Amino acid sequence: MYAFLSKLRGDGADLPPQPSHKNVLLAWLGGVLAIAAVAALTDAMSTVLLLGSFGASCVLVFGYPDVPFSQPRNVVAGHVFSSAIGLVFLHLFGPTWWAVALAVGTAIAVMMMTRTVHPPAGSNPVIVFLSQPGWGFLLFPTMFGALVIVCVALAYNNATRSARYPKYW
Repeated sequence: MYAFLSKLRGDGADLPPQPSHKNVLLAWLGGVLAIAAVAALTDAMSTVLLLGSFGASCVLVFGYPDVPFSQPRNVVAGHVFSSAIGLVFLHLFGPTWWAVALAVGTAIAVMMMTRTVHPPAGSNPVIVFLSQPGWGFLLFPTMFGALVIVCVALAYNNATRSARYPKYW
């Protein structure tokens, strides 16, 4: 038991380096622009296009655009797979505690197996179980909203950084 508890102290590694003020400002503005685009389209189209998990997607896509979790295939496919899995489990088993748990675990496994891991998408099955939407949820807000974020990221990250975005498709 002591060995297990001693692991909770961590390795004592240093904190990661603090990002530059420029990178913080660029990440902030990218997140503002992406969510503004999704929210403005929500108003214009009179349909919900926002998911709570999209805020966390912006953290990755604009704060850490070079990591695998931030690549377009991960953002879009991760969100779509996770929402689809949430919908399947909700419709097959109903809104039970164990079904949402299995849906989240399955979403994690499917994203890992398909190399489309996008951590914010792991919350989509929970969102599905809380809101209990119909199958249209897969297109609006999930796919459409994720595509808007990726489109903003493609334009913004390539306009504001010397590095290319994406790293791969």
